[in-house]
Amino acid sequence: MAEAYRAGVVTVAGRPNVGKSTLVNRIVGLKVSIVSPRAQTTRRRVAGVRSDPDAQIVLLDTPGLGAARRALERRMVDTARRCLSEADAVAALVAAAPALSAEDEALLAELRAVKPPGIVIINKIDLVPSRKLLPLAAQCSALAPEAEIVPVSALTGENLDELVKAMKALLPERPALMPQDEYTDQTQRAIVEELIREKILLQMRDEIPFSAAVKVEQWTEDVPKRLVKIHAVVLVERDSQKAMVIGAGGQRLKAIGTAARLETEQLLGTRVYLELLVKTERNWTRDPRKVAELGT
Repeated sequence: MAEAYRAGVVTVAGRPNVGKSTLVNRIVGLKVSIVSPRAQTTRRRVAGVRSDPDAQIVLLDTPGLGAARRALERRMVDTARRCLSEADAVAALVAAAPALSAEDEALLAELRAVKPPGIVIINKIDLVPSRKLLPLAAQCSALAPEAEIVPVSALTGENLDELVKAMKALLPERPALMPQDEYTDQTQRAIVEELIREKILLQMRDEIPFSAAVKVEQWTEDVPKRLVKIHAVVLVERDSQKAMVIGAGGQRLKAIGTAARLETEQLLGTRVYLELLVKTERNWTRDPRKVAELGT
C-alpha cells in the first residue's frame, strides 16, 4: 500500500549568516532567496516550495534571530518569530564548530520556549572535520532533546537527502498546499527587488548594504518586443551613501544594474531594460512607518 502524501510548512530558523538562504535554495533546487556573505541579508519572510511525488515541503526562510536595536532590525526579528507560529515544524540551523556559541545556545533555548525544533541542522560541515563535530552534536541533543540532529553542507549538498527525508517525516498527511509547478509565493516584482539588493550587497562594503532598500516603482511589459521595462529606486540613509552607491562616473551603479538585469532576464525568460535611481531617505531604518512602507 502506498504511503499517504504529506505536506506542510517548515520554518528554517537561526542566527544571522549561518546559511539559511543557501540551504533553502539548495533544497528547493532554484534560487528563491538572495545570498551574500553579509549577516542580515534576508529581511523578509521568503517561502520556497519543494514538490516531490510523496510530499510537498514549504520552506520559510527567515531573517536571523538576535539582538535588535533599529526599527528595521526589530521588524526582521518579529518576522522570524511570526514564521515560527506558521510552521508545522521548525528546523533550527547552527554552523559547524567545535562547540555551540553562546548565541546558538540562546537560539535553541528561545526555540524550545516558543516551538521546539523537530530538527537541528548543523550546516557548513564541509569546513570542519567530522570527528570534531561530535561534541557539537551532543550539545545540540542536550539542548533540543526532541530534535533529530542532521549535519549537512548547504554549499555542496552533502547529506541533503537525509535532511529532506527528516523534514518530510515531520509533516502531516494532507494534500499539497501549493500548486505543484510553483516554487515560491513571492511576486516577480518582489524577487527583482531582492535581486537588485543582492547585487548591492555584493558590490558594497561598510554599513551601506544594511541601509539600502529597493523599490520597483514601474513595471511595463512590451509583449511584441518581448521586453520588460523596470524602473527601480535604491534608497539609502545619507547623501554620502548615495554617492558611494553611484560611484565615480556612475560606474558602480552601472555594475549593480548590469548584474541585476542579467539575472532578471534569466528569471523572466525575456529581455529586460532596468533603470536604477538612487535616493536619500534619511534614517529610514529607524522609522517604523518607513520600514513598513518599504515592505521590508
